[in-house]
Amino acid sequence: MICGSGRCPTARCNSVSGEAVRRYADEWTVAVTDVTALAHEIHALVRAGDLGSAARLMPQERPYALGDDVLGRPRG
Repeated sequence: MICGSGRCPTARCNSVSGEAVRRYADEWTVAVTDVTALAHEIHALVRAGDLGSAARLMPQERPYALGDDVLGRPRG
């Protein structure tokens, strides 16, 4: 979630604000792709019971590599 105002709608919210919002919008975002048609196609295949074809159209998820120093941090 991006909270430009710094106020989140939930008590526990992972968000960015201030300088991070500006950098996200101006520097870190490299492309925005409209996948509406693909989502409709996948939805139609799922409704028709063709889960295999729907799964093949899903974007491939890639794990994001994190160092042990990040993974070992407590959350909260």
